[in-house]
Amino acid sequence: MRHVFTDQQVDRRALDRWRFPQGDTGRYLAVALTSRLGRLLTPADLGLAEPEEDDSIGLALGADPIDALLPMWRFELDRRRFLTSSAYSVAAAALPLTYVQEIADRTAAARSGHAVGMAEVAAVRDMVRVFSEMDERHGGQHGRSALVQYLRDDVAPLCRGRFRTGEIRQHMLSAASRGVHLLGWKSYDAGQQGLAQRYYLQSYALAVESGITGHDGFVMRTMAMQGLKLHRPEHCLGLAETGLNRAKGKVDTQTESLFRVVHAHTLAKAGHRTAALAEAERASALLTADPGDEVPFWALAWGPPAASVYSPNAKVYETLGDHRTAAEQYGRAADARPAGTYVRIVALDLVAGAEMQLKRGQIEQACATWNRALDHMNGVRSVRTRKAVTRMRGDLARFRTRGVRCAAELDERAIDFLASA
Repeated sequence: MRHVFTDQQVDRRALDRWRFPQGDTGRYLAVALTSRLGRLLTPADLGLAEPEEDDSIGLALGADPIDALLPMWRFELDRRRFLTSSAYSVAAAALPLTYVQEIADRTAAARSGHAVGMAEVAAVRDMVRVFSEMDERHGGQHGRSALVQYLRDDVAPLCRGRFRTGEIRQHMLSAASRGVHLLGWKSYDAGQQGLAQRYYLQSYALAVESGITGHDGFVMRTMAMQGLKLHRPEHCLGLAETGLNRAKGKVDTQTESLFRVVHAHTLAKAGHRTAALAEAERASALLTADPGDEVPFWALAWGPPAASVYSPNAKVYETLGDHRTAAEQYGRAADARPAGTYVRIVALDLVAGAEMQLKRGQIEQACATWNRALDHMNGVRSVRTRKAVTRMRGDLARFRTRGVRCAAELDERAIDFLASA
């Protein structure tokens, strides 16, 4: 019979004999109770540990990425500024290049309750897809807290659940990685580059643990793109090359083209002009080759593969000084995306194309393209779109002073947009 203690029986001596769990015991208890109860519990929820503000949170690749993500999500929902204002780390950018530790197999832990099947995997994929489409239509600041809560309360417990097969576990971790990758993208869109990097690192760790061919390399590709955008090229070529090597010949041709075009961009930034152009041409050629297998879920992060190749290809030519070809490629990227869904990225491709036209002295064409971009920006809450419009006003300044009518009219529209955005 279970003994029930009364208040009188719990005396000071009994309390003195109590010891809080040491080491990883609190984590093991939280994992076990999560599996038993079907809802996420952390050591902090059990009163065993309180999260502390730690500047290094998320900047390491440990045995269990969920352990790194849980306090990050707690801090983000609590609006802790130390996390959202964290700086991009060059040292952390190199972590995937040296990460060779085999992540512990968590299926060996004691688990019970409902076994996770492909229906749950499909549900997570569908929900992440909904959040992704919402992100593109309304900007990274829209629905962010809801995504954090969904990943924390629904996806994390599934990742620590009991799986019917090892393959199902792989697909669940891959779907979780895609959700965390989207959080990184939302942080990037909000101008929070340090936080974006931390989410990308943990997305990478989940992708590695999933064992899905090419997925880890795809996150490395994203990290290379972030470094290039921030003008921090250290490690970018290594990330792009390693990501490509992990996917080359093992994924469908359209997915491989996504890897090759970012590799081309890093080659261009590194000054390897001939190699960059050759790689860009390979990427384009793969779009028309026999597609082979279906494009995987995680490779569709930015929509149709063709558009996701044209835009980085434009950056290759822009880096190499070929502004005419760059403008053409940006235009192809914008036209290749379903505009009703990918409004933000279409707008940004159009802005980039207009900038290339302006560099060629085509002010009227540039203004027409900028106007198209603004047509797509209504209702988008994005730091990047605001910066793009602010930058546009700076580019137009000299033409306004000369009395160029299209520049003056466009500037008035830009002022209205910034006032309402």
